[in-house]
Amino acid sequence: MKIIRGLPAASDRPPCALTIGNFDGVHRGHQALLADVVQAARARELVPSVMTFEPHPREFFAPESAPPRVANLRDKLAALAAGAIERVFIAHFDRRFAALTAEQFIAEILVAGLATRWLIVGEDFRFGAGRAGDFALLASAGVRAGLAVVREAAVCADGERISSSSVRTALAAGDLARARNLLGHPYAISGRVLHGRKLGRTLGFPTLNLRIAHRPGMQRPAVQGIFAVRVHGLGIASSSPPLAGVASVGMRPTIDDSGRWLLEVHLFDFAREVYGHLVRVEFVQRIRDELKYDTLAQLAAAIDADAARARSLLAFDRVA
Repeated sequence: MKIIRGLPAASDRPPCALTIGNFDGVHRGHQALLADVVQAARARELVPSVMTFEPHPREFFAPESAPPRVANLRDKLAALAAGAIERVFIAHFDRRFAALTAEQFIAEILVAGLATRWLIVGEDFRFGAGRAGDFALLASAGVRAGLAVVREAAVCADGERISSSSVRTALAAGDLARARNLLGHPYAISGRVLHGRKLGRTLGFPTLNLRIAHRPGMQRPAVQGIFAVRVHGLGIASSSPPLAGVASVGMRPTIDDSGRWLLEVHLFDFAREVYGHLVRVEFVQRIRDELKYDTLAQLAAAIDADAARARSLLAFDRVA
């Protein structure tokens, strides 16, 4: 999959079948949409493509009230590649981009900039300055520009339309089973293992540290608390089974007052140095909220109890 930030060069604009959106989480609704794009592209000898935004438009306009991201950019791109998308255009959402009129967006971005010949969007898709453009305008302009425009069919679960918002709601409630149903796969976060303060070793629970994308002033990450997890990417071979562990997503209030979010994972029966490795942490079940303790001894006792609980949950999940 080719990733292009902004518009491609004039010499690199093969006609494409396109869809547009934030694709946060790439849930089952998104996956159905991507399948439609790929099918249309193959039928018309076009390149299956996606246009997405960085930052999320709501993060640009109102960072203090923007929703937490379901997935980081790395995980989103991996999911798009898994959906057989061949090109992803990442538009830098800034004041200049936000100021484009609906007509300019169609003419300059979709038609001239991306050579779009077939486009699928949701019925509630809005675009252009002031969100003035809608599906009707897009379809009308498409007729004049030789651009076929198709309306997305909603994908539902339990009578509810699947959306990134519904995934966030499930994750915030710690309902990982529902999140898995909406996503079509277990919820996971990937990242590279960072050096930390090594306090976990002192407590007897060494951890892998991964950074959580979080902008100052924004809401908390999509998940928070203590979880039973499986970690992929540290096996001897790509087919090696994931490693079991217990994880914390939080701000470590007992030992840190910086307000920085961190994903910490203690793996069971594991002692290798893996700094710099890219891993994927699969969240299996939520155990409890993050708490602040008066002493490190209390913290260590809580981690010990969490580890025992996670071992039990993961053993049961494996048998089930």
